Amino acid sequence: MTTLPYAATTEVRDRCLCFRTQRAARALARRFDAVLKPHGLTNGQFSLMIALNRPEPARHAPLAEFLGMDRATLSLALKPLIRRRLVAVTPDADDARGRRAALTGEGHALLIDVLPIWRAEHDRLDAALDTVLAAMGNDETEPQEKSPPLKAGLLALSRT
Repeated sequence: MTTLPYAATTEVRDRCLCFRTQRAARALARRFDAVLKPHGLTNGQFSLMIALNRPEPARHAPLAEFLGMDRATLSLALKPLIRRRLVAVTPDADDARGRRAALTGEGHALLIDVLPIWRAEHDRLDAALDTVLAAMGNDETEPQEKSPPLKAGLLALSRT
C-alpha cells in the first residue's frame, strides 16, 4: 500500500489558509461562547439573534444566506431559541410555503443584556489582535492601522 508522506501533513498544516482559518474560527467561537454562556447563549445563537434584530421578520432563505448557512442548518439553529421563546417563527403572509423569524420581547431583552458583554470581549480581542499584528511588523505603523486591512480581507473572503 502506498501512503502519503507525513511531510504533506506538515505542508498543509503550515500553508493551508482553510486549515488556519478554521482553527482561528474555532478559537474565536470558544472565546465568545465563554462570555455568552452565563446568559445561556452560544456565539452562533448570538449571531443568529443579532441577524434577527431588524424592523421586519426575516424570511428564512435570505437569513440563511446572510449567516452563510443552508436553510436546514438555520432551522436546526432556530429550534432552541424558539423553545426558549427568544424567537418566534410564523408563516410568511406573502408566500404560503415560506416562514419568517423574528425576535420576541424576551429575545430583544436578552440581546440588550448581552450586547455590552459582546462589545467588551470584542474590544479585548481587537486589542489582542492589534498587539499581535504590531509585534509581527518591523515598521513604525501604529497597531490600529494594521488590524483594519486584515479585517477587511477576512470580510471580503466571507462574501465570496
